[in-house]
Amino acid sequence: MGVAAAGVVFAVNQDEKTTTARVVTVAADKGDVTLDVATTGTVEPATTRSLSFAVGGTVEAIAVRAGNKVEEGDELATLDDADATEKVSDASTKLADAQDRLATAETNAAAATASATACAVATRTGGGGAPVAAGAQLAAGAEIAAVGSATACATQGYPDTGNDQVLNAEQAVNNAEVSLAEAEEALDGTVITAPIAGTIVSISGSIGDKVNSGSTFIGLADTYDMQVSADFPEADAGSLAKGQTGTVTLADSDESYEAKVVQVDPVGTSDGTLVRYGVLLSFTDVPSDLLVGQSAQVQVRTGEASGVLRVPSTAVHDVAGESGTVMVSGGSDPVERTVTVGLRGDQYTEITDGLSEGEQVVRSW
Repeated sequence: MGVAAAGVVFAVNQDEKTTTARVVTVAADKGDVTLDVATTGTVEPATTRSLSFAVGGTVEAIAVRAGNKVEEGDELATLDDADATEKVSDASTKLADAQDRLATAETNAAAATASATACAVATRTGGGGAPVAAGAQLAAGAEIAAVGSATACATQGYPDTGNDQVLNAEQAVNNAEVSLAEAEEALDGTVITAPIAGTIVSISGSIGDKVNSGSTFIGLADTYDMQVSADFPEADAGSLAKGQTGTVTLADSDESYEAKVVQVDPVGTSDGTLVRYGVLLSFTDVPSDLLVGQSAQVQVRTGEASGVLRVPSTAVHDVAGESGTVMVSGGSDPVERTVTVGLRGDQYTEITDGLSEGEQVVRSW
């Protein structure tokens, strides 16, 4: 953008001396207009897990401490598992006994079926071994003998108790299997393992402590997927949206990292004087060795126009809606002109009508 100077004469002192002040003008040109909003933020893990024991007990060992990096599946802490181990052993024994009873019941049922078949044959032969033709009538004595023989055969060695012994045994096996599974699950619950790779951020106990099931004992942060949490004032928050790009500059570092807005809180919080809105940004490429709680400078691009007619933002005054005023240098004195403005950026303002490329305007007035 070209820069020129124009002279303006004005009177000073009572001696009517004159002096010439130089005003700087610039030419309207084509280029990019960008608008960024900035604030401070804090580095934090994208995911934090609260880990607990699945059962209550006494802490026997803690394999990590705050700040340690762990891999998925690493053992982090254990409880005294003597009682849980004994319950698994007892449940295993009861299951084996139930399976033995089921095998015996099935054997008895098979034998009873064979006996019933023999009785049926005895009944058909009238007890004498010769088949009785269908519809044939037995003599009274033979009929009584046949019924007696069948009854004795059916009950001999396998008394009718009125219960299905196989079904009862199967139910006992099922119950024993459930009890064993619960005991094994309780034993597994005496150990906390890392569900993801990350960094230990907190441990809320020590060896020898009594803990309850479900109470958070270890905090694990996914430090391999870090993000930045920032608060923007209400005036800037209205222009923020998910998907916008930005940069993050870490404290004590001159290097900036690309980031993207992944969340804008729909409701702000007030400190009594200012309403602020929370925003989360994710790194495009997560830098190594980030620290949880590390401070950062955050800048988000909320507007951008490329290859448009522009002038310095300081050259545009009295902006109301899409209208503004510039001082055009066309002769001895600059002349005010109303123009139509587009995007008002940090350094430049887009001019959509009322000014042509190359025209000189006062940079600041």
